[in-house]
This record gives sequence, structure tokens and C-alpha cells, in this order.
Amino acid sequence: MKHGQCRKAVDSVFSSSVFDPYCIRGFVLVMASVLCVLCGESFSAPPAITYLYPAGGQRGTTVDVTVGGTFERWPVQVWTSDKAITANASKDKGKLSIAIAADAVPGVHWLRLHDEQGASTLRPFIVGTLPDVAEKEPNDEPTKAQTIKLPTVVNGRLEKAGDVDVFSVTLKKGETLVASVDAHRSLKSPMDGVLQVLSADGFVLEQNNDWHGLDPQIIFNVPKDGTYLVRLFAFPAVADASIKLSGGETYIYRLTLTTGGFADYAMPLAVERKAAAKVGIKGWNISAAARPLAVSVEGDVATVFHPLLANPVRFRLENHPCWDAARTDGPLAVPFSATGQLTKAGDANSFSITGKKGQAIAIRVESRALELPVNPVIRVLDTAKKQLAIAEPPDLNKDAELAFNPPADGTYTIEVRDLHGGGGPRFVYRLRVAPPEPDFELMITTDRFALAPGKPLDIPITVMRKAGFARDVEVTAEGLPAGVSAAVVPATGKADPAKLTLRLATEKAGPSEMFTIVGRTKEPSLTRTAKAPLAEFETTTSHLWLAVGGEVPAAAPKKKK
Repeated sequence: MKHGQCRKAVDSVFSSSVFDPYCIRGFVLVMASVLCVLCGESFSAPPAITYLYPAGGQRGTTVDVTVGGTFERWPVQVWTSDKAITANASKDKGKLSIAIAADAVPGVHWLRLHDEQGASTLRPFIVGTLPDVAEKEPNDEPTKAQTIKLPTVVNGRLEKAGDVDVFSVTLKKGETLVASVDAHRSLKSPMDGVLQVLSADGFVLEQNNDWHGLDPQIIFNVPKDGTYLVRLFAFPAVADASIKLSGGETYIYRLTLTTGGFADYAMPLAVERKAAAKVGIKGWNISAAARPLAVSVEGDVATVFHPLLANPVRFRLENHPCWDAARTDGPLAVPFSATGQLTKAGDANSFSITGKKGQAIAIRVESRALELPVNPVIRVLDTAKKQLAIAEPPDLNKDAELAFNPPADGTYTIEVRDLHGGGGPRFVYRLRVAPPEPDFELMITTDRFALAPGKPLDIPITVMRKAGFARDVEVTAEGLPAGVSAAVVPATGKADPAKLTLRLATEKAGPSEMFTIVGRTKEPSLTRTAKAPLAEFETTTSHLWLAVGGEVPAAAPKKKK
């Protein structure tokens, strides 16, 4: 008897009018279990991941990783988003061996576990350039601090309520220590970390708790030779009524400790896509060999890194001119991008542009999205300095944008300042000024699907049209398992240009695989992949999963804000 037949048999028992469901519910559940055992099948669920520990590793190494979650069948298979990273299930349940190629690009990569029943959610795995070391308990007190050799990345966990991790480092006068935590930012560990640098006898010298969102970072200028302590503890990311240090199995972090190069941002923050493009690196302890760095001109976002840097940096690639400072030598022709800096408190930068009546201009300033401190305010002024338009951040720690339609041909000024009047070395932003470009995006509601043989699966797709885009979009599915077909369902009645339905079908069970949904247009020729939300990580993915004959687990409940 097949799995589906087991289900029908159980359903028939519950729906029978002979039995009182309230009286015999327990009996039926027991018999259902027995029936499934006799069938040789079970109501089993796909793998589910709650954490990876450690959550990353150095390029060119192999890392043994513990996976938290539920796995009704083991071993499982592992899919990774980059061919430079391969992962295999070990003999022991919940253990993976992850091999990172020496040429893997540093940064966040993704993996998921899968078997014949389906796949887990995607989980981040961070590739770094520095050696890794595991945090070791007991290290809660300064007298029991774990000795660390620099530079390194500590893979740690605040494993229980009240846990504190302390590390001992030897430093020399004049050095600059960078201590940076990645926990909530990339891994969405439920922790609001607090980081301290202490003297050898336990006095707090520096403290930080919110540098990168909820993740702390300290830049410590060493006053004299000696031993110093770095201490990390946390409160819950979602505040509760308790006033105590928090911890748990998912409180996983990566702590970078180095007196070597640590990148803060690229200069400029946008680069024109052309051969021989280079960017400078701003940060701490940056050696001449690590700046400037050559840029790969593929894609919309580029990543640069160097063996002498502890971390990579990302920036935009554009098809228009890009400047690394405010230009004062006359009106700039649209489109362009510029990297600006508010050097002192109260500063405002001005950019003169040429505008034409009736030709709309989209203006966007980004800083918070780049983990920089400017809360941007945009103003557009005419030649008499009269304000024509203004935009402020729509929410806390957000960037700003506005649409401007010049009322006449002429010269206009774009002014950028900080909402709170801030300024300083890190008050850097990226300004993009360009006509709105007709374009589209494809959005779907989930990244995992289950297709039953003989029962078509309909995937609703939302077509988000931008700047008056009105072209027809041809949608296809690529990378589907053998035997699975895909076709757009013809619209009935008046078609909604924002809605499409892609129907998948198969006649037999088969393998489960990653696939993508792709939309294409002609004149202009555009190709876009459908994105599904990864709500936990506040991002999206185009890596979709299809379980042919499997199941999709229920969505996790949303976290309370």
C-alpha cells in the first residue's frame, strides 16, 4: 500500500459516520500509526535546520559542523549555493563535513539539507580569510580567559542564560585591535551582543553593543604592551520582561580579532562597469598591498577581498559615470553615481545637475544599507535656493529616495545631509541619480514546493512592474527534475498584468532538485529570476526547491517584534 493510500485509509476512518470521533479519537490515532507501519510508510517530514555550529570557516579548509534541527532520516544530502563549497553528511546524525575551496569567495553562502521527502530552509554559512578557532569552556571569568593568537576568527556560542565568553590577547603599544562580532547580522542569532575590552586585571576600557545593527564592534588603540581581555555577552534580540544575560543553543557567533587589515567600506561605493576598474579600501590597519583592488565587472554587486584583509567589501557596479567625491566643477549630466562624505557635524553636500522639463529623475541615497551611519535627507533646490522637493528616511535606520520632475529646463542642486546633523570619518553615503528605468521583478511566496504525481501544482507569481514597464513577460522554469513539465496557465476573463500562474506537473515520483523561475522580455531584452522571501534573514532567494512526491513543512510562526 502506497503512502497516499495510507492517508486515504486514515481519512476514511475519521469520516465514517459509524464512529463517534470524540470517543474514539485516541483509538483511531493509534490504529493510523499501526496502519502506516504495516504499509511500510510513515507520515515523515523533510529535514529542518535551526542552526549550524560553527557557522563558517576559512578558505581552503574542511570544517566539521553540527546541525541543529530535526532529521527523521539520516544521512541526508546537502545542497550549497556555490560549487566552491561542498558538504556531506557524516556517519553520526546531525554532523556535516564542509570543504571550502581555496578560491571560494569570502562572504555569506547558503546551504540546505534535503532527502526524498523535501528540503530544509536555507541557512547561511560564512567563508572567511582568517584562521578559525573554536571557543572553549570554561571561559566565563577573566581568570579563565581563553588565550587567542591573532589574527583569528573565534567560532563561539553563548550556550545558556548568563553565559559570558572571555578571551585573552597579547597586544603591543600603538597597535589597533579590531574586535567585531557577526551573529544577528548574518546568522540571525537571537542575541543583542555586548562586547568589551578589559585590562588584564578586569577593568573595562572600551564597550560597544550596536555597531552593525545588534552586533557590536570595537576599535581599540593599544596604550601599552600587555595582555588584554575581550569579553562578550548578550541580551535577547527581542526584548522581554527579564533583565538578565541570555543564551541558548542558537546563540552562535563569529568573533573576528585582529591587529591586521579590517575593511570598513570601498571607496568609491559605486564603480562604472568597465575594464581595469579599481576601488580603494577604507578601514583599519590597511596595508598598501591591499589597496587599491581590482574589480570584477560582472553582475550588479561586486565583492573584493585580499589575504591581508580580515573581511570582504561589496559595492555596486553601474553602466554610468561614478564619482568618489562631491563634484564642484559644473553641473553633472544625469545619470551618475557619487560617493560623498559628511566630514563634520552639520555638514551638507551639494551636487549641481542639469535637468530637463518632463524627464523624471530618481534620486536615492544609501548609507544605512551599507552599514554606515548617515540617516540621509535629500533636498532638491532651484537656482534661487528654493526647495522643490525633500525626502527623509521612512523609518529608523533606513535610507531615503525621491522622484523629481524638473518643472523647466535648467540647473538644479541636490543636497544631502544627515537627519540628526551628524558627521565624521564614517559618515559616507552613495548617491544615485538616474532616470527611472522600466523594469520588472518576479515574486513568489515561498522557496519550497512539493509536487505529487498526477496532481498539478500551481505557483502564483506576482509581476512587479516599474517605471511604466508594460511588456509581456515570458515565464519558464529551469532546472526541473526529469519528467516534470512547466507551463503558464492561460488567463480566464480579463487578465491581470500583475498576476501569472505557473503550473508544474508530473506522472511519476522522482528526485528532488533545485530549480529557478525565469522571466524574459524582448525589446528591451531583460531576464529576471523570481525571488522568494527568506523572512528570517530579511532577504530573498532565487534558489527554489521542488520535492517530487515529497512534502513541504509548515511555515515557522513569525517572530513577534
